[in-house]
Amino acid sequence: MPEEQAIQESITLSTEERAVLKTLLYFDIFNYPLKPSEIHQFAPIKMSPINVVPCLNFMSNCGLIQQLGSYYSVKNDQELVTRRELGNKSAKGLMNRARRMSKFISRFPFVRGVYISGSLSKGFIDEEGDIDFFIITKPGRLWIARSLLIAFKKVFLLNSKKYFCVNYFIDTDHLEIPDKNIFTATEVRTLLPMYNLKLYEDFVAANGWAEAYLPNYKPQDTDSVIRQQSYLIKGVVETILRWGIGNWFDERLMKATMRRWKAKFSHFTDEYFEHALRSRKYVSKHHPQNFQKKVLDALEEKEVAYKKDHSIQFE
Repeated sequence: MPEEQAIQESITLSTEERAVLKTLLYFDIFNYPLKPSEIHQFAPIKMSPINVVPCLNFMSNCGLIQQLGSYYSVKNDQELVTRRELGNKSAKGLMNRARRMSKFISRFPFVRGVYISGSLSKGFIDEEGDIDFFIITKPGRLWIARSLLIAFKKVFLLNSKKYFCVNYFIDTDHLEIPDKNIFTATEVRTLLPMYNLKLYEDFVAANGWAEAYLPNYKPQDTDSVIRQQSYLIKGVVETILRWGIGNWFDERLMKATMRRWKAKFSHFTDEYFEHALRSRKYVSKHHPQNFQKKVLDALEEKEVAYKKDHSIQFE
């Protein structure tokens, strides 16, 4: 039996080493190598940052993971570093545009908070990436706000979502995200506040469950949050749609959207539709590819395959 194989078969990982490995496997789904400080941030257990490097050194020496300069990955592929650094640079260049677009979105009627999610909130964007906006609205007016934003995208942006991907809305009375797993916890913890700092703080508090998944992650920087302002047109529209007509209009828009989605995605099961296109008076989620499920399935497959290939226990 080769010496390397014998060594791998006898490896026993500590709790912290398993946590580090789980973190690398999660980000490997996105082909994204991590720095030690990032591994600490996204580790699924509470641990000291000074313990990360010894864990990495041990697993590197055993051939379980690869060191790629200042990054670590489960793959020995230097191209991943090149891709990451290009994506990090692109993300920095895109933030000014994202901030301007966030300020523009904040002017729409019934919009109460604007935040960036997706890859950009993690400091990365590639050629196919979008600016994903997570939007919080006034209760009872979510579908009006959503419809106005979608209409703008279709008419003025020719339905391009490159810099205007508005696919998740909740209202201020329903800040807690019901899907509780490592994917949603990562999205919640990395959400980048752009408009309405107080509401962002309320959102973080309402989703305190995410800390159990990422206990080391520090809150996002809030220095560049856009200051709240009053806009005449926004105020006028909100006044007009304040009472019964607003309720009627919001209800009709929700029902019309639901009919369109039910027809377009008639092949979805009820369970799949609920996860990918959850729609209530207080939430609109438009993720027909159900990226959350794909990531969670991929993570499970990676952990099973890694356990089999290296005789490593994850539980």
